[in-house]
Amino acid sequence: MSESAFFCTLSHEGVLAVRGVDASKFLQGQLTCNLNYLSDATATLGARCTQKGRMQSSFRILLEGDGCLLAMASELIEPQLADLKKYAVFSKSRLTDESASWVRYGLQNGDGALMSLGLDLPQDTDAVARANDLIAIRVSPGRAELWVRAEQTADIPSRLAAQLPQGTLNDWLLGQIRAGIGQVVGATREEFIPQMLNLQAVGGVSFKKGCYTGQEIVARMQYLGKLKRRLYRLSLPEQSVPEPGTPLFSPVHASAVGNVVMAAQAQDGVELLAVLQADAAEDDHIRLGSPEGPMLKMADLPYTLDSKLETQR
Repeated sequence: MSESAFFCTLSHEGVLAVRGVDASKFLQGQLTCNLNYLSDATATLGARCTQKGRMQSSFRILLEGDGCLLAMASELIEPQLADLKKYAVFSKSRLTDESASWVRYGLQNGDGALMSLGLDLPQDTDAVARANDLIAIRVSPGRAELWVRAEQTADIPSRLAAQLPQGTLNDWLLGQIRAGIGQVVGATREEFIPQMLNLQAVGGVSFKKGCYTGQEIVARMQYLGKLKRRLYRLSLPEQSVPEPGTPLFSPVHASAVGNVVMAAQAQDGVELLAVLQADAAEDDHIRLGSPEGPMLKMADLPYTLDSKLETQR
């Protein structure tokens, strides 16, 4: 169903809210993305890093009311709140878990359903449309998120179902994998720097915004370093879906050469995103779970990596 039209509830993520007069100013010094690029009509991907540039979370962020909302893996909300609150002591901003305040839906090829709700969402990735107190975000070509306040959601599923068949979260994650958008979850917290997830290639890192936590490491890797690991898309025949963090192996290396980032069931097997050592990926003999595990097949990503273009953001 991942290539056809459907909708599903995005039950795997929560919403962290940062509100108050200093919300954007505070976050500008904490996140990889540039808050100055946000508007009522634009959202973005981003990450929060440690001082060593390791990602504590990845998210989609948008403006809402008197602050910002960040959608991230549910299990990261509590630890991310605890960390950010340490830096917000002298800031006029409030950090809370608003997961219960929002219901979010993923729509594949569902622009007609959005129109029926009064939302005329542009095709540009990261575009935002707002109407009738609803929010729609274009997350990749043909795919959109619908954000609904919890108190307004009673009739939304039936209105969506009148226009679209209901899919599963697996269908949505498969679309995300094919879009090449990796995501930090509990099992991979502080495992990757942003470039390992190609975050700079999908607009989640700004190299013009100035200082933020972990910025020195991230910038040095972009301008001076040679990235040895990055995100790849792979597939394998019929197999149970591997968990994030599952190690990957190559016969030309003595130890693991990477980890699964996310995976989903496809019609003819499993598709996944993984961070791999570049030399192992070039050898193209990647195995899942052990050196004798099932062989994976490399697949294309829908974007190219261009360091010159990436640093213009």
